[in-house]
Amino acid sequence: MFTENPRKPIWMLSAEEALLSLNSSRNGLTTAEAQKRLKQNGQNQIARERQRPAMAILWSQFQNWLVITLLVATAIAFFLGERLDSAVIFIMLLASFGLGFQQEYKAERALFKLKKFLNHKALALRDSKWQEIDSQKLVIGDVVALHLGDKVPADLRLIEVEDIFLDEAILTGESLPVLKKTASLEKVSLQIFERQNMGLAGTFCVGGSARGVVTAIGQDTVLGQTVKTLRESAPLTDFQKQTKNFGLFIFRVILILAFFVFLTNTFLGRSPLDSLLFALALTVGIAPELLPVITTITLAQGALLMAKKRVIVKRLAAVEDLGNIDTLCTDKTGTLTEGKIHLESFVNLDNKSDPQILLLGLLCSEGFSQPGHRKLNNPVDLALWADEKSLGLKKTLTDFKLLESRNFDFETKKAAVLVEKDGTYQLIVKGAPENILPGCSKWQKEGRTEAFGKDGQKKITETILDFEKNGTRVLALAQRETKNIKDEGGLTLMGYLLFSDPLKKNVNESLRLFKNLGIAVKILSGDSPAIVQRVANLAMLYSDQEKVIVGSELLGLDKKTLAQYAQKYHLFARLTPLQKYQLVLSLNQEGHIVGFLGDGVNDAPALKAADVGISVNTGADVTKEEADVVLLEKDLKVLGDGILAGRKTFGNIIKYILNTMSANLGNMSTVALSSIFLKFIPLLPSQILLTNLLSDIPLLTVATDNVDREFTLKPKHWNINFISRFMLIFGLLSSLFDLLLIIPLQFIFKVDPAVFRTAWFLESVISEIIITFVIRTKMIFFKSRPSNLLIISSLISIFAVVLLPFFWGTQILFSFVNLPLAIWVWIGIILLAYFATAEFVKKWFYRRFNF
Repeated sequence: MFTENPRKPIWMLSAEEALLSLNSSRNGLTTAEAQKRLKQNGQNQIARERQRPAMAILWSQFQNWLVITLLVATAIAFFLGERLDSAVIFIMLLASFGLGFQQEYKAERALFKLKKFLNHKALALRDSKWQEIDSQKLVIGDVVALHLGDKVPADLRLIEVEDIFLDEAILTGESLPVLKKTASLEKVSLQIFERQNMGLAGTFCVGGSARGVVTAIGQDTVLGQTVKTLRESAPLTDFQKQTKNFGLFIFRVILILAFFVFLTNTFLGRSPLDSLLFALALTVGIAPELLPVITTITLAQGALLMAKKRVIVKRLAAVEDLGNIDTLCTDKTGTLTEGKIHLESFVNLDNKSDPQILLLGLLCSEGFSQPGHRKLNNPVDLALWADEKSLGLKKTLTDFKLLESRNFDFETKKAAVLVEKDGTYQLIVKGAPENILPGCSKWQKEGRTEAFGKDGQKKITETILDFEKNGTRVLALAQRETKNIKDEGGLTLMGYLLFSDPLKKNVNESLRLFKNLGIAVKILSGDSPAIVQRVANLAMLYSDQEKVIVGSELLGLDKKTLAQYAQKYHLFARLTPLQKYQLVLSLNQEGHIVGFLGDGVNDAPALKAADVGISVNTGADVTKEEADVVLLEKDLKVLGDGILAGRKTFGNIIKYILNTMSANLGNMSTVALSSIFLKFIPLLPSQILLTNLLSDIPLLTVATDNVDREFTLKPKHWNINFISRFMLIFGLLSSLFDLLLIIPLQFIFKVDPAVFRTAWFLESVISEIIITFVIRTKMIFFKSRPSNLLIISSLISIFAVVLLPFFWGTQILFSFVNLPLAIWVWIGIILLAYFATAEFVKKWFYRRFNF
């Protein structure tokens, strides 16, 4: 249908060639032609995909070994007649499923959030008349008008412009609005920020006006390509990966242990059915059935703590991931910086602040040439007039009479005004230094106006390069006496206006905190290398010797080389959204736990690839939707507080896992071993399930526990090897003291099975409760204070467990009996010896195996 030259992209064609290639004209399309193209190519919107049915999302929650293990445990408990235990486990699973379902449903909605960027009204030429139409009805070849405040409705090749500035930060990360032109460009391959004659969907007109012809709609726009990245499945976060690995680990341990117990009991002549029921009870006994609910409670406690710090967590698992991040990648514009241009200073050629330079800048601006100083199109002039020092010069400005003005022009990169004061006519020129200097033959330095030679030219160039090297945008000011605004020769260079996008408050302090927490900080920006370097320097992240990698250097790199770049370098500039995504994904795949902080649409893919996507409350809607964490304050210190809260949360979850898994393994190993020399089942299935449940109740308060400061100093990763070693060593230690209890019970005290089971039940539950106070810290137990709630709940639980054998109801339900005093004493001795020995073993263990 279209005749676009396949060897040339649209930006290389002239305006007329572009119109011709799209079978259009400056008068736009006819309604009939537009309807034909709409039917052929579809609407200007991101393609609607059929959302997954609710059951499909729910089914995905079952694809985890820990969940499978707990479901099996639920079924076994029900089969064994332990309806209460099975109900408790099942309720915990429902809570876990509900959380996972909510997370995935949110992700589905995030894709459809993006369509709002294309769903608005547009002014288009149809039948040679301007018509306001729904932007979804735009087609390729439509001629569209843009005015101040408009959102660009589709990708456009601009064919007419009048001082139009487009804010492209949402796609490119560019801190300053871009002045557009209509002339064709020479390069075949251009990054987004280099397409000076294009208007991209989703960007905003912040000044001037333009007309453009639609070149791409919907998912074929640059914005649409970003959406395609979001449609891809997000990589698993560290929390998801490690819980999956942990679930598989538990499943394997349970299978091995259950199979061993079944074979042993069958070999010893016990009934295969009894042996199977006993092995199945052990399966339930070792499964950490309260892990989902304790994890949820602990994460929720961490989320509430973060909320008090003005950090909103949208995905509970992100609490742990946030605490564990070892690499923080951040955009610059709107996150580290204000995202708004400010006048930094106004200096003369002696490099001193000079109000006369500010006065010249104000005279040569739209604010002076337009009555009332309203609706300034040029963002530089807007920043100039917003400076508080400009207010003091308003009265002085009334002494000048404007005779003629020429607004900033893209081709010449300068503006000019002709003013008169007290009979003196003065031409003032403002613009890019490289366009102002050729017209200058003199300078005003140290109060004298004199000619400058080659040495002066060199000094001026060096000064400007120094400014630009620091990431400052420089505008030069020159003047001369004349009555002709076109008489731009023989100008006198007066000084410079310096503009910048300033850092947010407390950024330096916050970034230092991140580094002190062992987090590597990387800047991934769409802005220029000089500005990225300047922000890194001002934020005291890296010196000016740190290399800045430009996006063009990453083009064509294979995955291995890209991973090396991502690991080695810390500053990246002129990145496309896809490149940000690839860098974050590469770090993720290399084993790092990555947080990404961004606020523009161009950051959304990287947010998706990160373990933790972080946005600010002023960010784009789609960014906040895709993010896992949203900062309600611009002060990044709250993010540091959130990381500390996350590390405390992770520490408390690990306490539960180490405690319950080592105790469960120890108890069940003892049951398995004792079944070899005992003529009766050492614990009834109901007693095994009750042991596991009661010992976990105090751990429901572990979310409130204090965490040692040493634990929060560095990021921690799930370490299955460490957990398995801890589980094995402390499980064997628990089993050893269990055997020291039950062997004398069997061969010295020679108690009957009911007394034996009651005594072992008491020792098992109480030992698991008290060992918490050893395991919860690397230090000796009395040097690390537990939370009051953990202490109180543990004391109440121990007291309740001690009373169980005395109640008629529990005697009937669980076959408990009263114990002789000698047995109570022996249990007490074993518990004290176990506690003391565990302290010594812990000291040895952490010397050999560090977490």
